[in-house]
Amino acid sequence: MTRFTRLCRAMGVGLAVATATLGMTQAADAAPAPPTAPDTLAPPLGNEAFLVGHAKGVQIYTCDGTKWVLPSVPRADLVDDAGSLIVKHAGAVGQLPTWTSTADGSKVTAKPSKKDPLDVNFDPATAKDIQQLLLEATPPTPPGGVLGGTTYIQRLNTQGGTQPPTAECKEQTAGKVKEVPYKADYVFFRATA
Repeated sequence: MTRFTRLCRAMGVGLAVATATLGMTQAADAAPAPPTAPDTLAPPLGNEAFLVGHAKGVQIYTCDGTKWVLPSVPRADLVDDAGSLIVKHAGAVGQLPTWTSTADGSKVTAKPSKKDPLDVNFDPATAKDIQQLLLEATPPTPPGGVLGGTTYIQRLNTQGGTQPPTAECKEQTAGKVKEVPYKADYVFFRATA
C-alpha cells in the first residue's frame, strides 16, 4: 500500500467521523418537540417553541384566616428530557414569577395571558390540578442568553399544586404556610422574525 493510498483512507475515515459528529450535533441542537397544548393556549402567530422544561416543585399557599391564598409564586426546578437542570422558577411576594437559566443567568418574568378554556368553571377549592396557562413575557425580554427574547410561556400537563382543604384554614391557623407539590411542562417561545 502506498503512502498516497493510506493518506486517502485516513482522510476518508476522518470525513466520515466529522460527518457523523456534525449530524449528532445538529440533532442535539434541534428544538425539542413541545407537548401537545389546547389550541386556545397557543401563542399568537409568529412565535415558535425553543425550549421545553419539565418542572417539579411546590405551589405556596398562606391561610388568611378563612381561605388559602396564593401570595407567593411557585418554586420549581425545570429539567430537560435528559434530566439536566436548565431553569429555576421562583419569585417573591407581590412580584411576577421568574424563570432563570442555570446556564447563563438570563431571566424572564411573565403574567397569565390565557387560561385553559376547559377550566372555565375552575374552582381551586375542589380542583385536582392547577390550571394550564399561556403566560406573556413582561416586560418583553431582550435578546441574549438562553431565555433572551422569550415572548410567551405555556404551562401544560399540570399535576397537583391545588390549594389545601378549606377546613384546614381557620382563624387559629391564620398565617400558616403550606407548600403543595406540583409538576408541569413549561414551553418557552420566541418571535420567529
